[in-house]
Amino acid sequence: MIILILNCRGFSIHFQLFDWSTRTILARGDVDRIELGDSFIVMEVPGRDPYHLDSDCSSFGAAVALILSTLTHPLEGPLDRVEQIAAVGHRVAHGGERFTSSVAIDDDVIAAVQGFEEMAPLHIPANLAGIEGAMATLPRTPHVAVFDSAFHQTMPLHAYIYPLPWEWYEQHGVRRYGFHGAPHCYAARRGAALLGRDPAQCNLVTVHIGNGTSLCAVEGGRSIDTSMGLTPLEGTMMGTRCGSIDPGIPPFMMQEEQLAPRDMDRILNQRSGAAGITGLKLDRAAFLARAAAGDERCLLALEMEAYRLKKHIGGYIAALGRLDAVVFSTASGEGEWLVREKTLADMEIFGIRLDRERNRAARSVEREERISADDSPVAVYVVHTEEEMVYAEEVAALLNGAGG
Repeated sequence: MIILILNCRGFSIHFQLFDWSTRTILARGDVDRIELGDSFIVMEVPGRDPYHLDSDCSSFGAAVALILSTLTHPLEGPLDRVEQIAAVGHRVAHGGERFTSSVAIDDDVIAAVQGFEEMAPLHIPANLAGIEGAMATLPRTPHVAVFDSAFHQTMPLHAYIYPLPWEWYEQHGVRRYGFHGAPHCYAARRGAALLGRDPAQCNLVTVHIGNGTSLCAVEGGRSIDTSMGLTPLEGTMMGTRCGSIDPGIPPFMMQEEQLAPRDMDRILNQRSGAAGITGLKLDRAAFLARAAAGDERCLLALEMEAYRLKKHIGGYIAALGRLDAVVFSTASGEGEWLVREKTLADMEIFGIRLDRERNRAARSVEREERISADDSPVAVYVVHTEEEMVYAEEVAALLNGAGG
């Protein structure tokens, strides 16, 4: 069974092609600058040199077509024909309360996902554009939606209900949903495996770090709380998102600056976080490099990020009651040691003893490593994010009749 996974975001698509019968990756890559001009595709096939091609992609449909033509390239591609693809899995940021597990995509599903756009405005438009482009290009192939929010549907009522008028929940679905479900699910599984225990016997805090960052309290393999909420804006500080702030600030600034609601939404999502503090919109690696070099604003933003991560971890330890491990999952690798060092400093009272040398050496995105001291009661691990593996597993389960 060959499964194609599409993760559509902003102006790019990350893709992976799996042979699920052997659990192997046949190819992975990215199409960047979709709709912006100067777009290109990069593909890696195990055992071969990376393949790069500049090709205009004026739409997500054109980008999907480029992915398929590259996968079937007579010299570079791992496939002979697109008909070898048994199914396509799509990452979808928000499923609300309607979608608590992965589903086969049809017109009703697409219409429902469109209704979640206001709750994930940076993600849902790209998710939908990728789905529509892929379904137009592969109309006879099954397409499956895998929802970021589904993993967190095990949260108890007291954790996901906000202290707001009950009618807002009943009539508008205002509650905590959470995101980054696949990375947190993967990190929880790997954390249990590295501890040598059944997931049902582990209490973990998983930390997914990137331009979007979130944390999750995992009790016995199930999410019981997470930092993101109704939207991906809540929680800890991020690359361009503010995270949790005084809710009185937006109406105050809207009045002071005569801002419309959409203007304020754009500021909170795209001009805040590290970008707001530094005045620079840098990729993660560049931001960390400038902070490590002593750039005053970048270093301040890093201190703010680590402080907020520390507070979330402490809160989740209290919620869990007992902690076995903290698991950091990241795709960036180089430079993240500094975030972890600042976040976990002076946490011995919680049983967390970081080994600074191990942490500083853990810079590869290809290895799983323990970065806590040997005598630390709570283990700390760094694992590479393999969320596409979770997506593929969900697609395979649904096709085999085990999905929801």
